Amino acid sequence: MRAQIPFHVLVKPIGPKCNLDCTYCFYLEKQALFRQGKNTRMDEKTLRALIKGTIEAMPGDEIPFAWQGGEPTLMGVDFFKKVVEIQKEYSDGRKITNALQTNGTLLNDQWAVFLRDHDFLVGLSIDGPEEMHNAYRKTRGGQGAWAQAMRGLKALQTYGVQYNLLTVINSVNVQHPKEVYRFLRDTGARYLQFIPLVERAGDDASKKWGFSLSSPPVLGQHFSSSGGRVQQQTQVTPWSVPALEFGKFLSEVFSQWVRRDVGRMFVMNFESFLSKFCGNKGASSCTFGEVCGRSLVVEHTGDMYACDHYVYPDYLLGNLNNRPVAAMADDPRQMAFGLSKRDKLPAYCRACQWNFACTGECPKHRFLKTPDGESGWNYLCAGYRHFFEQSAPYLKAMAKLLSQRKHPGEIMQRIKTHPEEFLSSGN
Repeated sequence: MRAQIPFHVLVKPIGPKCNLDCTYCFYLEKQALFRQGKNTRMDEKTLRALIKGTIEAMPGDEIPFAWQGGEPTLMGVDFFKKVVEIQKEYSDGRKITNALQTNGTLLNDQWAVFLRDHDFLVGLSIDGPEEMHNAYRKTRGGQGAWAQAMRGLKALQTYGVQYNLLTVINSVNVQHPKEVYRFLRDTGARYLQFIPLVERAGDDASKKWGFSLSSPPVLGQHFSSSGGRVQQQTQVTPWSVPALEFGKFLSEVFSQWVRRDVGRMFVMNFESFLSKFCGNKGASSCTFGEVCGRSLVVEHTGDMYACDHYVYPDYLLGNLNNRPVAAMADDPRQMAFGLSKRDKLPAYCRACQWNFACTGECPKHRFLKTPDGESGWNYLCAGYRHFFEQSAPYLKAMAKLLSQRKHPGEIMQRIKTHPEEFLSSGN
């Protein structure tokens, strides 16, 4: 039995267990879903059911698996050797791809050789230079984890492992866009992704950090329907990125990238937006897709949930040990979950000139009310508006180059010879 349309499986083979204690980790709370002290390692029976069921359910000739946590390398290399072995057993000639997202602190020569030999794509979390990375990414002993992560990066580079860098933009590093981008570029990385940190404050966080929800720690700056800015209180944690500042961060990094690095550095955020400016309705990331619901999460128990950010009882689709993967991927509740991203987008957003590129962004960030009182306005709206207002002339120019079958990197020379074409961008 195959699913109606392709889907993506994000596997948590060790659940929420991690060797770090990052301040901003949203996934640690998921430990409450499992009994304290219970083994969080995925057993071989569940692993086999996962791989066999996913291969049987996936339409098309390529079956992608992504492994995350917690920290998936805690499972050890032998577990992933078993992964590859079982995948070969059931592949039936179809192409299997694997991605591993890691904090990098446990990577060494053995890991790097294995990852290279089996063509794993590694997503390594690096939040910038040492002081910025260490601001929130801590070891269990409260020390910064930057040095260990950089050793992991060195191992990947030494053995030629495919990797990209994932940078969580938070209340600290958002203030230093040039420094962050230059650091990441100077590491030798060619593929980057910037992930905005937006975490709504709950009761536990309120008590821990000494603020009440009636007086939230961050105020979001947003735009009114008349074009002016309004202040709206937003219940987010102190480490969350301020909305407008995130847009300024992206704009500054884009300004650096578009002048010297197009075609040499690949920034997922910018690639997604450029695709939209080229008229493509699809998106390389579910974040900017018109609908979602095809990025499923499997916990170490075999429980499958609607999305990485919706691992809650209400979004449990079943367990792959007793329900076919295709049935869960095509479950009417899951289809409705994915379509609600489009169908519940506020009218205010539908009327926005940038909706074609933003699509209301991720539903988990839609917790504000629009200026006219409708629910579902995205917390990051001000940031994305700012970014598009600054970058649109460049994105349009690159889209035009692509339509003429030219390399978008030609824009770098165009900026030098005809800067007047881009004055309206504000850059």
